[in-house]
Amino acid sequence: MNAIEPIADAVTGGLAARTVEPATGVDGSGHTTERACLNCGTALVGDYCHACGQHAHVHRSLGAFGHDLLHGVFHFEGKIWRTLPMLAWRPGELTRRYIDGQRASFVSPIALFLFGVFLMFAVVSQLPSSAFVDTSQMQAGLEKGARESEARLRELEAERTTAVATGDQAAVQTIDRKIASQNEDLALTRDIAAKGAAGALAHASDDTPFSIASLNEAYAKAVKNPELLFFKLKSNGYKYSWALIPLSLPLMWLLFPFSRRWRLYDHTVFVTYSLCFMTLLVVAGSLYKLAGLPGVGLLMFVPPVHMYRQLRGAYSLSRLSALWRAAVMSVGSFSIVLLFGIALVLLGLFD
Repeated sequence: MNAIEPIADAVTGGLAARTVEPATGVDGSGHTTERACLNCGTALVGDYCHACGQHAHVHRSLGAFGHDLLHGVFHFEGKIWRTLPMLAWRPGELTRRYIDGQRASFVSPIALFLFGVFLMFAVVSQLPSSAFVDTSQMQAGLEKGARESEARLRELEAERTTAVATGDQAAVQTIDRKIASQNEDLALTRDIAAKGAAGALAHASDDTPFSIASLNEAYAKAVKNPELLFFKLKSNGYKYSWALIPLSLPLMWLLFPFSRRWRLYDHTVFVTYSLCFMTLLVVAGSLYKLAGLPGVGLLMFVPPVHMYRQLRGAYSLSRLSALWRAAVMSVGSFSIVLLFGIALVLLGLFD
């Protein structure tokens, strides 16, 4: 799994670099009166070079550098304030207008996605790990498992006594095997709870890299150090968040199979803007939780409504058509996020 981390870093870095350094050049302002473009030497006509797109006037100052930073990373100059309200209330119209070519008016989906992911993990980092990894519940689960194993052992002992009394040797042998297996499970559960990885390894084989032993060791480490697991989840989540876009595209294709009207590009823009909204929703939920306000769970009803509105506006669907597709998309998206989360947990456990 570690072998694919450089690829993830390269992809994330490449996307970020493309966002920070757009192809049309960095906007600036100044008080000079150049007659030729300082970038390519073309004679200037108007405020921008018609050959390379660079602003006609530039100057060297910290104020200009700060302006370029804000514009390059966050696209502050009206775009963000036009894009965010539409993303929240009219996501379908935003998606359709961007697909149809209105690019200068809105923040591009990939730039907004990277900004949303960055902001989401910056805010989520302020939450304590106990909000995501509850060690008390883990310990309670282990103790409950041990009690259930002990109860099952008592039942098996009673069954064995009855089988011995009736002289059923085959039943005795079967019950003995069950008792041995149950004792082994009970010992393993107690060792994980009390001793961590050392106790688990004493009762498991280590034949393969993904054997029961390595799983027990990884789980024990997570129980003993949830802060480390939480840090790895955040780090891997940030690096691999872009993978949610290609993972979601097959679902969109299934909603419009063999469609000649809607192409893969349309679906990609739709998915990316949808993910932008979901990351910002997580930011809002995290801030809500940090403020200690009640009712944060109500936010779980927002994504299906947003999907419905975006589907209907972006693909010109009827209410019924958008409704059933939104229902399918909600279930499919939950499955994709769940699988993505499981993959992150496994990466964190075995890293």
